Amino acid sequence: MAAILSGAKTSTSGLVLAYQRENEPLPSVGQQLAVVDSEDRRVAAIELTEVRVVRLADVDLQHALDEGEGDESVAQWRAGHERFWHSAEVRAELGDPGFTVNDDTLVLTQRFRLVHTVEAV
Repeated sequence: MAAILSGAKTSTSGLVLAYQRENEPLPSVGQQLAVVDSEDRRVAAIELTEVRVVRLADVDLQHALDEGEGDESVAQWRAGHERFWHSAEVRAELGDPGFTVNDDTLVLTQRFRLVHTVEAV
């Protein structure tokens, strides 16, 4: 959340499969989303400026850099995301204890801009 507020994070990614499992539509350009803190309080709003579905092997360096997590290469970005996607929590959410990603796994990449922040009360 802090990286979004500071402008260091302007992109994010997720598994298309997660949306399919939840029967949830993919986000679309122009959609505004709330950014919440660890206590589920709304702290900002973002607007999606680009939404793409790409193969994991096709995630580009600019996307990896713009996620604002300190990755300096696509390989570094992918290693961190694979650790997360292969975690017990994600596997449980997907209902597949043996789930793994590969080059052909579909990834939803989203680019966004900060629209506004919510003032603390």
